[in-house]
Amino acid sequence: MVQRIDIKPEMLAWAIQRAGYDVNVYLSEHPDVEAWYNQEKQPTEKQLEDFAKKTHIPYGYLFLNEPSQEQVPIPMFRGSAGDGGFNLNVYDTVLSVQRRQEWLTDYLTENEYDVCSCVGIITLQTSLSDTVRVLRHLLQLDENWAFVRRDPADAVNFLTEHIEELGIAVSFNSGVDNNNRREIPVEECRGFALVNKVAPFIFVNNKDSKTAQLFTLIHETTHILLGTSAGFGGDMDKIHDVTERYCDKAAAAFLMPEDLVRSSWQEISQTAKKFKVSELAMARRAHELHLISREEYRSFYQEYQNRPIPVKKSSGFGDFYATATKRVGRLLAVHIVNAVKSRQLDYLQAYRLTGMYGNTYQTFVKKLI
Repeated sequence: MVQRIDIKPEMLAWAIQRAGYDVNVYLSEHPDVEAWYNQEKQPTEKQLEDFAKKTHIPYGYLFLNEPSQEQVPIPMFRGSAGDGGFNLNVYDTVLSVQRRQEWLTDYLTENEYDVCSCVGIITLQTSLSDTVRVLRHLLQLDENWAFVRRDPADAVNFLTEHIEELGIAVSFNSGVDNNNRREIPVEECRGFALVNKVAPFIFVNNKDSKTAQLFTLIHETTHILLGTSAGFGGDMDKIHDVTERYCDKAAAAFLMPEDLVRSSWQEISQTAKKFKVSELAMARRAHELHLISREEYRSFYQEYQNRPIPVKKSSGFGDFYATATKRVGRLLAVHIVNAVKSRQLDYLQAYRLTGMYGNTYQTFVKKLI
């Protein structure tokens, strides 16, 4: 006889909401679950396990007396999505990066690596000009470094290399781990920084435009210099947190230096291309430097907001291993490979940390080296 499980309707509703679905819509599309919810029928263990997988919830959570009060473990400022709320894909991504950070922290500590010397070296009282000077010194980049980069994608790759040379791990992804169907909305998360003295991490939403990714990289690097973990999404104009505004201004000043913008100024579009930033970022900077009036900025902003959202074209023939390297992060991947070679990490652990298994992992290692 098949054993049926008594499950509370409120726990089913919580799991559905937690996964980002409307309860009524989900139930109407899943008659079996609706029957469980209405207590007309009870699920089997296998059915309940399948439900847990589909709603991305640990199976045991369904048997709690009441819903768990979960929240993203770092401040997550969301300009477009507003305050509060809970996005499961962002939550699971932060936890995933935290697990990798914990492993890397232990590995670097056990092998007596030096701490990352740039963590917490500035404060909110540090002038923006001094912060930009510190960034330029650490990254070894002059004011016009972006001018010689081929395009924004090239600039992002170049800047990432310089950031990782500081001992800051950087990863790019648009979904939860290797699950591209669990997308991370840009309005919920453009990126975040997880700070500790040994293995600071930066995560960048790869779904975002390359010009926005460039801005996020410097924004989050400034967070690490401040020693504060946080993330942001959506439109920074709608975020008023003091630290977020500071990091935003530092990124703008770094990527669009005042003297260079003034001497290079033509109009918004052409100047933005030269600096490899978005037109909106350049318009904000131009308004701040009084190169365009408030009315011109407002007019541009309205026009920009009304533009159709560009759809990224994909040929479907991208380099899987190049993408995997960005997803894991080159700095983390190198340490994982070295830990396996020195037998400080077994293959199963390496598979879990990279999300690649067997021959796929072995090919990844060969291409990485």
